[in-house]
Amino acid sequence: MPADTVDDLHELVLAQLDDDQAIEVVSIPLEGKSSVADFMVIASGRSTRQVAAMAQKLAEKVKQDGYGPARVEGLPAADWVLIDAGDVVVHLFRPEVRSFYNLERMWSFESGEAQAS
Repeated sequence: MPADTVDDLHELVLAQLDDDQAIEVVSIPLEGKSSVADFMVIASGRSTRQVAAMAQKLAEKVKQDGYGPARVEGLPAADWVLIDAGDVVVHLFRPEVRSFYNLERMWSFESGEAQAS
């Protein structure tokens, strides 16, 4: 995916999470550090219901805006939902599950920095 398209997808993800009132949104740039994706976005929802709704709306928005179908894993439990939109990977958690896995610390240590949005 061209860089400007990746940046547009990243902005779409951040905007949609903001619209859905995600909390503690963190974006970790991975370009040149991982072949997994160019960005990893980590966010929390207040409940499993909110996490599930955010994941479904985000996957629909990514497809609707022409980025292709996003893979969603972790529904219906919705403690931790992964949305793989290609060059942007999104992890949505309930707060206590997020603090248990602490992905930010693991990835920001490797990449050198994490950016709160």
